Amino acid sequence: MKLDPFYLIVDSAGWIERLVPAGVRLVQLRMKDVPEDRLRSEIRRARAICAEHGCQLVVNDHWRIAIEEGCDFVHLGQEDLAEADVAAIRAAGMKLGLSTHDEAELDSALAAKPDYVALGPVWPTILKKMKWAPQGAERLATWKARIAPLPLVAIGGLNPDRLSAVFDNGADSAAVVTDITLNADPQARTREWIARTAQWR
Repeated sequence: MKLDPFYLIVDSAGWIERLVPAGVRLVQLRMKDVPEDRLRSEIRRARAICAEHGCQLVVNDHWRIAIEEGCDFVHLGQEDLAEADVAAIRAAGMKLGLSTHDEAELDSALAAKPDYVALGPVWPTILKKMKWAPQGAERLATWKARIAPLPLVAIGGLNPDRLSAVFDNGADSAAVVTDITLNADPQARTREWIARTAQWR
């Protein structure tokens, strides 16, 4: 499986509606602590937008709802993986991405036979408090050697100027949140990311 080198992560269908038409081909909807009815509504809206624009939608965490809503890709963290029914995810024909932060988590992830593995944080991140120190771009090469031929997603502290370090060390896709959502012009920053990742597309 090949992932687009630009992996956008946002927390609402509104962001997807705003940014996907710029040419985004891979986006994760990551919503925490919202009521189920709102979550379903957001997923349905996101699915429609992504279908219209030829963009792959990945739903974070909420695998049961993703199955019920007919989604085809889910991403799980380690705590979610421990509680998820991977067999049910597979039976629904869904692809599965998994987060990893250390060797033990990588072992757990690989045992679940994912479709891609994410490593983070590569650099310091302001998105959330992390108990793991920044991994450094060189760690990507170690992870890629372990998981190949699975795609590797780099996440945490990424910006367009760090892309060469990400891809030169074996990552297949660069995931981004705050570099776009906190930018003064998110649409322009999105277009910059698409252009700057074009050589790896």
